[in-house]
Amino acid sequence: MVGVTQLLPQGDQEVQNVSTATAVSICQHLPGLVQQQVAVCQNHPDAIRSVSDGARLGINECQYQFRNERWNCTTGADIDYPFGYTLRRGSKETAFIYAVTSAGVVHAVTQACSSGNLTDCSCDMSKQGLSTPEGWKWGGCSDNLRFGVQFARQFVDAPEKERHKKLKRRRNLMNLHNNEAGREAVARLMKMQCRCHGVSGSCELKTCWRSIPTFPVVGDYLKGKYLTTLRFTHKKMRGSRWRDSSRRRRKRRGRRKRRFLAEKDELVHIHKSPNYCIQNPKKGILGTHGRFCNKTSNGADSCDLLCCGRGYNTQVVRYVERCHCKFVWCCHVQCKTCITNVDVHTCK
Repeated sequence: MVGVTQLLPQGDQEVQNVSTATAVSICQHLPGLVQQQVAVCQNHPDAIRSVSDGARLGINECQYQFRNERWNCTTGADIDYPFGYTLRRGSKETAFIYAVTSAGVVHAVTQACSSGNLTDCSCDMSKQGLSTPEGWKWGGCSDNLRFGVQFARQFVDAPEKERHKKLKRRRNLMNLHNNEAGREAVARLMKMQCRCHGVSGSCELKTCWRSIPTFPVVGDYLKGKYLTTLRFTHKKMRGSRWRDSSRRRRKRRGRRKRRFLAEKDELVHIHKSPNYCIQNPKKGILGTHGRFCNKTSNGADSCDLLCCGRGYNTQVVRYVERCHCKFVWCCHVQCKTCITNVDVHTCK
């Protein structure tokens, strides 16, 4: 995530509302950017804030989607590797991080376009005013997804493409594929919104436009892809298309091996996930000791799964709160005090 996560706590504010000459100087000194990212920053200085917003959006969504699982997308203080050891391995968790962050950048940049916050883009006017056989016509402000995708591809993919030219590593191909999967998720979830025109809402004429989904919808979609992520041990050199070795049939006499190519919106990984049950400071793995679990759940947050079979501790927590409030004339609110005892379970 070179050049993206580095912008989270710093750098993005510096390039806002400055002259071109100043922006060029600032972009050259932002930490962690490769040459192409510096060029993009210089050409679109007002969009760098959106990159930061998009990265933050992706990380927040990651933490929400995995809030009840052994790996909960926790970030650390290291700006270059905020996810620690997880980001260094080509696991399925890494695949999700790259995809959701790439999607976040697309979402934030596209939204900034439609809001008029960027000087280089605006609404998508390519179909403005055109009528359709169904009796409605294009209007409103369609989100400019094309600009968002192109910008994200130029900026987010730049470090991987630069390394790939030098080393041709499978890991770089994996990252590029998952970046594209994140962008593809936003594109596939684009929705149409319409407004009716006519007497008393008769909808004699309908104006429609395309808009990007809310980001939680994108997060849910990518979480589904995470659950079916594909593991590859060999690459088929055709861009970022991959052959899935984990699903190949065994070689039979007289038959060629079947090849399966990952679709654009599928997540791919090359390494097994580490053990997230036990704390490992060297690898940045926090473990699940002390995590809250749900005794009655059958899902990932159940005490059996989250605690990795180690058992759990139970303590009674006493909550004191105001309740049964009512308005008393005149003029104050009168409440009772309610005391509730709740069993709280934490992993051993």
